[in-house]
Amino acid sequence: MAESAPLPEPDGTDATEAPDEEAFEHEPSEITYSEQFFPARPRALRPRARLRPQGSPTRGEERTGEAEGTNPFYVAWLQRSSMLRDANVIAGQFSGRGSMWQRPFATPDPREAIRTAGVWFTAYPLSLYTKPRTSFLGTLADPDLWEVFERIGIQGVHTGPVKRAGGLAGWEPTPSVDGHFDRVSTEIDNAFGTEEDFRTMCEVAADHGGTIIDDIVPGHTGKGADFRLAEMGVDDYPGIYHMVEIEPDDWGLLPEVRPGRDSANLDAETEEALAGVGYIIGRLQRVIFYDPGVKDTNWSVTAPVVGPDGVERRWVYLHYFKEGQPSINWLDPTFAGMRLVFGDALHSIGDLGSGALRLDANGFLGVEKSAEGPAWSEGHPLSEAANHLIASMVRKVGGFTFQELNLTIDDIRETSQAGADLSYDFVNRPAYHHALACADTEFLRLTLNLSLEHAVPPIGLVHALQNHDELTYELVHFATRHKDDEYTFRGETILGGDLAEAVRADLVEHLTGPAAPYNAIFTTNGIASTTASIIAASLGVTDLEDLDDETAEEVKRAHLLLAKFNAWQPGVFALSGWDLCGMLPLPREEVRHLLAGGDTRWIHRATYDLMGYEPDPDSQVTRRDRMPRGRSLYGPLPQQLEDPTSFASGLREILAVRDASGVATADQVDVPQVGHRGMLVMVHLLVDGEHAGKHQVTVLNFSGEDVLGSVRSEQLPAGGRVTDLADGMDLGTVDELQSFIVTLAPYEGLALRVEPPEDD
Repeated sequence: MAESAPLPEPDGTDATEAPDEEAFEHEPSEITYSEQFFPARPRALRPRARLRPQGSPTRGEERTGEAEGTNPFYVAWLQRSSMLRDANVIAGQFSGRGSMWQRPFATPDPREAIRTAGVWFTAYPLSLYTKPRTSFLGTLADPDLWEVFERIGIQGVHTGPVKRAGGLAGWEPTPSVDGHFDRVSTEIDNAFGTEEDFRTMCEVAADHGGTIIDDIVPGHTGKGADFRLAEMGVDDYPGIYHMVEIEPDDWGLLPEVRPGRDSANLDAETEEALAGVGYIIGRLQRVIFYDPGVKDTNWSVTAPVVGPDGVERRWVYLHYFKEGQPSINWLDPTFAGMRLVFGDALHSIGDLGSGALRLDANGFLGVEKSAEGPAWSEGHPLSEAANHLIASMVRKVGGFTFQELNLTIDDIRETSQAGADLSYDFVNRPAYHHALACADTEFLRLTLNLSLEHAVPPIGLVHALQNHDELTYELVHFATRHKDDEYTFRGETILGGDLAEAVRADLVEHLTGPAAPYNAIFTTNGIASTTASIIAASLGVTDLEDLDDETAEEVKRAHLLLAKFNAWQPGVFALSGWDLCGMLPLPREEVRHLLAGGDTRWIHRATYDLMGYEPDPDSQVTRRDRMPRGRSLYGPLPQQLEDPTSFASGLREILAVRDASGVATADQVDVPQVGHRGMLVMVHLLVDGEHAGKHQVTVLNFSGEDVLGSVRSEQLPAGGRVTDLADGMDLGTVDELQSFIVTLAPYEGLALRVEPPEDD
């Protein structure tokens, strides 16, 4: 990675000079990320010393005595291993530097984030087939891979979580309970590579005009050293978490912890009892991953734990997600949780070299007791304040952030006003799957227009195909905050809660069960599936063994349609290796041990091979901790790029149109009604470059039949010339009714430019 000389320190202006008497309103600074961004990050931001070497302290001679709180060697080992200690060390390396004041940080700027990296590949460490004798991170640092990405038009790579995750049982590490989204360390997990691999990856990305996007998880950790120290009551470690010490006299209210377990989930009655005596705030607005008898509430209780002071304690702690993911407390007087998160962010941006960070569970950072009903746990002002702090810190050191959390449209608007630069598009993602499954875009048009009405334009969203998670169908906006609002759907007035149920029922009917037994429902959250298997189900394929070459071509055509929907609108476009290779779900018997806990998402996380790497039977690095290899419909990328009819070649053309049109940074101004139920029209006003002030129109056919339809929008200038951006063909003019006619084949999409009349 090329580095510039240190930024100059601020000039010696006398701070005591009196300011101008006239008050004025400060405008956001015009300095851009591009002017101060990677790879020219100033040397002064690089920490002066590394953290401890990878894997230490883990030497056998340091493991003296029993793994318990009364053993000072064990407690000291935990402290040296903790993320809070690392955060304190690395934060001190940034303090007192003039370079920390050289960037604007108050206002999110999605356009500059998009200009930096507008098309992302979202990796998943357990599913990437690696180059022989090369780690996951080393594979993502392969110049040949980045050459392919550059040819396709991919500008950013989101690595997914690569730091150590899981927990500790005594001296021994325990595996992750949620695909490495239960962080326990600042170190890179050596199953995925080394810190040097990470830095090399950032350098190679920069050589190809790319950016690396890393992860921080501001909402929870795993049960690692920090949590074990919190259980023991050591220093300010309990302040990291939402955890409450239960007095021994009240232990009778608590459930017993089964042998071999370190905690037990509270049932609803115990939750209510502990709230009644003033220990916890009780029931929250919803129970994510609800599973009767497994996760009845968001609270769990620890087994008795002895601290260094010899006192035995039991704690009740909050976890929005799984029992092994204790939630961070952002308003503890020690601010220990906040310090932990900031230290991790500084390490990733300032030391490892990433250019952006993903925030997860960041909408759950504020919880408050309510006088009546459930506790206030979503849309809380503290969450907005915490997001503002995190995002501002990242912008201050030269990066940008995006949040990946399923929220109401209102909450996305509130958190994006001063928080993350971008938000994941969970509003329209289930809607476009619904459009494909039902060959009807009515619900998708409803969500697109609703986003515009609520001031959440697509420019601030990450529009994605598949990622590591399920096809989310919670439809939180309709099912929670707006459940009693009225909407028009299928010719009737319907309440939001009923609308959510109707759409979910459609998705379940078309995409799971007898219609598609290869997909699986995941708790109350959604459907475990790949994009290809969603399309297969929409095409009526009930058995993937029957998916022949002709049907695979149909899958590819519909897959490219979904890519057009996500890429030919403002905002970031993201896709995964499962998309690039056209992966199908794994047979359940191949991952039965992973499904035992009820997490069906493992069926859609098959290993994919992006580059056609030759297998290395002697390499342990490429086999360890990897998912079973799945069936690919499209094949490796180099092979695809040799075939002009392949998915990757089609994607390259789509992204070339996106880049040439300027739609990525445009304003969406209309999602009009259509004459055919399978049609979708999105109208955008271009704001960048020579075409600023002109309109771009995306027209898509989500049905399997030919469509002759009219595109009509009050935003279009009468007399304007309509041009196909893919081939330059003239499609006529906009008539006096501000409309024009298009013909679409099944699953076809068009990107059009409307030039205003010459006299305009």
